[in-house]
Amino acid sequence: MSKIVSFCMASVLCLAGSLLSIACAQDKSSRPSPPAKAECKLAGGKSVTVDYSSPRAKGRKIYGELVPYGKVWRAGANEATKFVTDTDLVVGGTSVPAGSYTIFSIPNADKWTLVISKKTGEWGTAYPGEKEDLARVDMQVSKLPSPVENFTIAFDQSGSGCTMHMDWETTRASVTVAPK
Repeated sequence: MSKIVSFCMASVLCLAGSLLSIACAQDKSSRPSPPAKAECKLAGGKSVTVDYSSPRAKGRKIYGELVPYGKVWRAGANEATKFVTDTDLVVGGTSVPAGSYTIFSIPNADKWTLVISKKTGEWGTAYPGEKEDLARVDMQVSKLPSPVENFTIAFDQSGSGCTMHMDWETTRASVTVAPK
């Protein structure tokens, strides 16, 4: 009888441990690069949202080393960065229809390119290639007054649209986002 009780207790403990590990695996906030979100509110209740993971610099040289110049970068960490709009947009002068996209960037010291991909759901650095690009848009680059530890995507309201910023280390890359 005690063997049966011991077996049942061991089974319950194993099940509890399994459920706990699943719950922890689904808690993305405990990741080294936790999830983050940016939103631009447009007229008529429309919006643009960007869901991304925010890596930390941790004393590393970012642009030109960890993130090489001239190569497609996922603009974040973990899952690919999602760009979702419920209205047609003009992003940096380029038309972007309402929909869900993945964004990447190509950083350089003096100019960045925002890559808007039609393919969604990628994990990590898996850039699907130019054939899946909806658009490539020039971004303006400027120097931040002080270093930024956490990679951050944010929107500043401006007129009827927003300016989207990507800030990390001492670099800011920006592009305008407006309703069409």
